[in-house]
Parts: sequence; C-alpha cells; structure tokens
Amino acid sequence: MSGRIERRFAALADEGRAGLVTFTMMGDPDIETSFAILEGLAEAGADIIEIGSPFTDPMADGPVIQRAGQRALKAGITLGKTLELVRRFRERDDATPLVLMGYYNPIYIYGVKRFLEDALAVGLDGMIVVDLPPEEDDELCRPALDAGLSFVRLAAPTTDDARLPAVLTNTSGFVYYISITGITGAAGAAAAATQAAVERLRRHTQLPIAVGFGIKTPAQAAEIARVADAAVVGSALIAEIEEGLDADGGATPACRDNALALVRALGKGVRGARQEATS
Repeated sequence: MSGRIERRFAALADEGRAGLVTFTMMGDPDIETSFAILEGLAEAGADIIEIGSPFTDPMADGPVIQRAGQRALKAGITLGKTLELVRRFRERDDATPLVLMGYYNPIYIYGVKRFLEDALAVGLDGMIVVDLPPEEDDELCRPALDAGLSFVRLAAPTTDDARLPAVLTNTSGFVYYISITGITGAAGAAAAATQAAVERLRRHTQLPIAVGFGIKTPAQAAEIARVADAAVVGSALIAEIEEGLDADGGATPACRDNALALVRALGKGVRGARQEATS
C-alpha cells in the first residue's frame, strides 16, 4: 500500500480526533476551477480527499452530484485528465490521501492494467467503485490491492452480519458506511442509529470507519466525528460550488471561496467534536 491513508488515520488517532473526508467532482464546473478547489482543500481542513470521476449513468448519486458530473463531462474531463490533476496535486502535497470515487465503466474502457499503473505513477492512494460488488473482486479489487492501491468498500444499513464478511474481505484503507438507504445528498440518519451501526461494524473489522451521506453542516459533521473515525461530506460541498456559478453556469471566484469556507467550518466542527463531548 502507498501508506498515506494508513498514516493519516494513525495521526488522527494520535491526535484523539476523527477526520474530515471531502468529496468534489473533478472538472466541475471546469477543469481548472476544480483543481483550484482541490489544491485548497487540505489547508482548509480536509484530512482525506475523495475525487469524483464523472460517469454518464451515476446510479448512486443524487441530483446535486449528478449535475456536477454533467458539468464536468461538458467541460471535457476524462479519467486520464483526472489522473493528471492528481499528478499536479502531488507536486505540492505528498501527504494528503487521495481516493478516486466513481464507477467501473470508465476504468474498464481505460484498461484496468493501464489505469492501475497510471494511478500509482501519479500518486493516487485508493478508490471507491460503487458498482462493483465483492463477487466481482477479480475485475478490479484484487488487481488494485496487488498493485498497492487501497480498495475502499461501502457498507449500508442493509448490509447485515451475514453479508459483512464478504464486503470486508478485500476492503483496505477504511470502510465507508453510508448512513442511509438511498442516493447521495439525502437526509442523514439519526445519530443513535449511526452510532449503533458503527459499533456493529467495529465488531467485524479493525479498519477505520468513515460515515457519509446526509452530512451538510458543521454540527452534523461533529455528531458523526464523536462516534466514527471520519465524517464524509460531498453533496453539501458541491452545492456550495454550484451556488457560486454565474447566470450562464460558468465558474466565478465564489465557487472556490464558498467551497473552502464550508470545509473550514466543517473541519472546525470535526476537530472540536470529541473535546466538546468530554468537557
């Protein structure tokens, strides 16, 4: 493994706090603006960064992320150009973990062997591929692990104890618990339900557990940070980018400013969550 993900979670444990994981779509609203946002996320407070690679049939995504993907595709982003943004990011930041989140089809078209070689060469740390179940691990998961890339698996409220071993067998880096049954951007689950789910997952794995879907505010992020190893925020961040678009749908400085302001607020909430809980 590249080790960045493991080192980051170890550092968070040493600090006695959870992490903030942010998601943005590469190419949204254009390639250069998306890179400007990407390179500002860590300084603003993101501990781990998920980068979206758009696909024409994003079955797990809600309307906010779907629109981001459409803007990105219109702007000309490709999987190859996304990897180039990772390379550029690594010129300035060799510590923050980057995890690609997307769908299998673009990787299949790119070529699995070629993709894994290129991903490692530019400094990608792992991937979340939402439409490849454990039964298809030979397609990408095992080759990725053999190459040294983490393969982060999703667990959901519907993932029962009988199914969890299959889900977790080849998972690495961390487990991403989606706190609701549905698409991204929906309302989050109640704190008590999330805590119970995290406790159940901990009985099955020693990997860090990140919780996402439905986290929109610093208070909600702090709530998750009290019970999980990381809080994941995506749709709320993309909504801030979208709010900064001009009347024609083009980028303005507010796209970056809005996004990074939200990350600073979320990071503050996450960092103070456990201290508040014990004070």
